[in-house]
Amino acid sequence: MGCAAVDDLSGFEAWAGALLAKLSPAGRRAAMRDIAREARRGQQIRIAAQKNPDNSGYQPRKTKPGRIKRRSKRGRIKRAAMFMKLRTARWMTIEASDRQLAIGFSGRVARVARVHQFGENVAVAPGGPKYSYPVRALLGLTGLEREMIREKLLRHMTE
Repeated sequence: MGCAAVDDLSGFEAWAGALLAKLSPAGRRAAMRDIAREARRGQQIRIAAQKNPDNSGYQPRKTKPGRIKRRSKRGRIKRAAMFMKLRTARWMTIEASDRQLAIGFSGRVARVARVHQFGENVAVAPGGPKYSYPVRALLGLTGLEREMIREKLLRHMTE
């Protein structure tokens, strides 16, 4: 994520903060929890579709050298297996309070998610060779998700 994404998010945060300040603490908690659930659902769908927040596809896995795919179809990229368990509610957790909400990964999978989110250069196995993983943005807001957040906030304001 670059500086442009952070600046764009800070403007959005200021707009949302002004609306949330008008709600009671219980109303803010309910709004944050509702938004966090919907945002997590959107992230899960996007990860299952193997898409970055800018709608570009994830870079496919590198094939292991010397390995021949016997039963694979020509030109087919197996995409269904990448991050299959990572996107479940067990590992992709939400935290919502009357002041903030957070969507992230818990446990040992948080390291795997961080490596792919930022494209880090880490060892494949303990003491093994290092590999520079490509950036695959697991978390990030799309335009549709920002619109959903606006709608949810406005709906909670009118209730």
